[in-house]
Amino acid sequence: MSHPSSRHRTVAIVGRPNVGKSTLFNRLVGKRLALVDDRPGVTRDRREGDAQLLGLDFRIVDTAGFEDEDPDTLPGRMRQQTQAAVSTADVALFMIDARAGILPLDEEIARWLRDGETPVVLLANKAEGKAGEGGVLEAFGLGFGDPVPFSAEHGEGLVDLFESLRPFIEHDDAEPAEEEPEEGGPLKLAIVGRPNAGKSTLVNRILGEERMITGPEAGITRDSIAIDWDWHAPDGEIRPVRLIDTAGLRKKAKVQDKLEKLSVADALHAVDFAEVVVLLLDATLGLEAQDLRIADKVLQEGRALLIALNKWDVAEHPPSLFQGVRAALDEGLAQVKGLPLLTVSAATGRGVDQLLAAAFETRDAWSKRVSTGQLNRWFEKAIEANPPPAPGGKRIKLRYLTQAKTRPPGFILFGTRVDQLPESYRRYLVNGIRRDLGFGAVPVRLTLRAPKNPFD
Repeated sequence: MSHPSSRHRTVAIVGRPNVGKSTLFNRLVGKRLALVDDRPGVTRDRREGDAQLLGLDFRIVDTAGFEDEDPDTLPGRMRQQTQAAVSTADVALFMIDARAGILPLDEEIARWLRDGETPVVLLANKAEGKAGEGGVLEAFGLGFGDPVPFSAEHGEGLVDLFESLRPFIEHDDAEPAEEEPEEGGPLKLAIVGRPNAGKSTLVNRILGEERMITGPEAGITRDSIAIDWDWHAPDGEIRPVRLIDTAGLRKKAKVQDKLEKLSVADALHAVDFAEVVVLLLDATLGLEAQDLRIADKVLQEGRALLIALNKWDVAEHPPSLFQGVRAALDEGLAQVKGLPLLTVSAATGRGVDQLLAAAFETRDAWSKRVSTGQLNRWFEKAIEANPPPAPGGKRIKLRYLTQAKTRPPGFILFGTRVDQLPESYRRYLVNGIRRDLGFGAVPVRLTLRAPKNPFD
């Protein structure tokens, strides 16, 4: 096996047969690649996969069973495979079965690992419940420091495993590989709004009258329709857009008025397939409660949202109307301050290019990933500027922040007593992430996690 590139570090799972190596491999790789079977030595060859653990990306190698036998036998060959895998790994994950306790073969593997150069993280699997306690305590005697109590089957202890592996895997400013195959694909755009906001006129304006409407396809249900077209941007670039529509199949290319009769449920159906959603308002009517309900739902679904005021060409007192809608949005949608608010006229075409440019920009922010190094430098400053409170005189200790996903961006905050962190402080962090790290007005998720003590 070639030495891992700096981009992806390698973790080798080591341990005697049946301690749960394949189950852990499956959990981290996310595909049922390993054959899980009770017979010792069922995993024949070394298998590798791309693993993800709470935002840490690494290569994982599932070594075959480790048996102490003649090298010419199958178990002996497996042992050679294991040694080869460990020698090229950045860290070995040595797994024991906490219920079975420490067996002579575990001690032998431990001796062999201690002789090698590869750092070792000791994982006590099947540690859930009383049955595993003794084995976890026994495991201290193997000489690899604190064992990480774990349950591969139930996924308990993932945070502790993350904390143990993180120092060996993270190389600060190496940007993680993008996880999105869609990057650069057509912008999936849905336009929603109450009846008569002018949606069909805007769709017609965007598409031009002569477009062929492409029919339903796999993944888009019968009453949703995808219209593929190319936007000729003012800068000369041609950018593909897929307009997601829920109006049911239309016979003619012209988008008909029944588009206007969409209910909120239909609109949300389109939202399921979209990346960016434009909520169209009628400038002559302003913002109504129903609009806020739709906007709130779009954000809950984790989609990027733009608000467009249509019929701007016939609006009265435009500046005060704009300010009024802006204020009502900021008040009515407290979870996202500063949603992009644009003005368009479907009738004249004014503002349509700006709307599309904003939609592409918003998708970029929605898909953005920040390196853990950059994130934690920001995080340390944010905590310094405004330390978390100490309810009842006990300090809430916030340790670090990691970005677990994109589209929409999701972050995990680790610390002690995080369950007592007030909502206002969580908002302070989310607003800071948006403002300082370039996420703009896209929905940002922040999950709080405390490392679990299995003996509580």
